[in-house]
Amino acid sequence: MRLSGAEAQKVLSHKAATGRRRPSKRSPPPHESLTPNLFGNDGRVHRVDASDPYSISRIFEDSGTSALICGDTESVLSKLPDGIFQSCVTSPPYWSLRDYNIPGQIGLEESVFAYIKHLVNVFSQVRRVLKEDGTLWLNIGDSYTSGGRTWRATDKKNPVRAMDVRPPTPEGLKPKDLIGVPWLLAFALQKEGWYLRADIIWNKPNCQPESVKDRPTRCHEYIFLFSKSEHYRYDPRALRGPNGRNVRTVWDIPTRPYPQAHFATFPPALVEPCIKLGSSPGELILDPFIGSGTTGLVALKFNRRFVGIELNPSYLQIAEHRLNGDLIR
Repeated sequence: MRLSGAEAQKVLSHKAATGRRRPSKRSPPPHESLTPNLFGNDGRVHRVDASDPYSISRIFEDSGTSALICGDTESVLSKLPDGIFQSCVTSPPYWSLRDYNIPGQIGLEESVFAYIKHLVNVFSQVRRVLKEDGTLWLNIGDSYTSGGRTWRATDKKNPVRAMDVRPPTPEGLKPKDLIGVPWLLAFALQKEGWYLRADIIWNKPNCQPESVKDRPTRCHEYIFLFSKSEHYRYDPRALRGPNGRNVRTVWDIPTRPYPQAHFATFPPALVEPCIKLGSSPGELILDPFIGSGTTGLVALKFNRRFVGIELNPSYLQIAEHRLNGDLIR
């Protein structure tokens, strides 16, 4: 889940102004009852800086620890041990859709092909740190060519989409082309050795309206299920569809906005099936683009441990507060 720097500050300022800290007498819900964390030994999930290898190494020595790591995802992953995560559930920044205003960000590469290569490198590290029977659940959205525009106008319904810079139209594509980013990435990962096992359609019943007059309004995104090996962990009993059927490949899940930021992507209900089907209680979940912490929130709710990595310190601060029950869900 992605928030701009301004949105992050807005959420944190709102918390400070309104005193959203939970009353101490209230019994926390199950997903707030966190395993004591080794960094503070206070039952809270804490942040670790990527420059602190000692604390990072200790994450994997304690069977009850979850943590947030602040740093560049590819660099952080390269420092982690092989084969430690059971599953990875993530949603990386989409290409050419938002400027996060932070050096080293993914999503504003000069070409979509450079963007794909960047993500392939990241997920090569993800594949290394997964167990042999591990899975990757990857949510990725598509985008259109800019048509030569170097900016994106303000959208009254979603002001944060305005951008002062946009990458040029990729070579070989035309103005107004739908790029096909999800499949470009899926095929690139498949070529790198991942097993592409399923393409799941996330249908958004409450999708954001579009003002377009020459095509249908887009109301779906993809979730790809990849496995590291031919045989992998997938528990069909952990989640069943209507009438006890096997889970289908179209998931109807509404977007869920934040009350503070009016932001609607990667809702917890989208993460829950992935974690249930791909892991068991007590196992370690990875999100290399943790953003505001949704994957960690769901992992803790279902008694999994997690490690989340995020480049932007403002987002990670939001994740820390959210995971520890300081922000309204």
